[in-house]
Amino acid sequence: MFEITRLHHVSLIVGDTEQALQFYRDLLGLVVVSSRPELGYPGAWLDVGSGQQIHLLELENPDSMSDRPEHGGRDRHTAFHVKSLNSLIKILDENNVCYTLSQSGRKALFCRDPDGNALEFIEQKT
Repeated sequence: MFEITRLHHVSLIVGDTEQALQFYRDLLGLVVVSSRPELGYPGAWLDVGSGQQIHLLELENPDSMSDRPEHGGRDRHTAFHVKSLNSLIKILDENNVCYTLSQSGRKALFCRDPDGNALEFIEQKT
């Protein structure tokens, strides 16, 4: 029987791989997967844990970045669990990354990467 068992990866279009890596690797602490095959364009794969990855694709973005809602929760986005939202807030504040808290009242926030991709971070309940 057909069954989806888990998410393998999410692809995000970026304008500059090195700039994106400064955000995802250097700021968020994700590890680059070094075994990326040659795909004919620049990019990187990042390990998110449990065999899940983010694929950064340095390609021309077909989506208009204008007229996007300020709050990423009202835009398509990628969501992550985090252990401590307060620790993330400190990192974002130190690096002048704008964010908004979840409007639902959950312990979560939304921000955008340097290319405008919306990201959600949800504090994992223990």
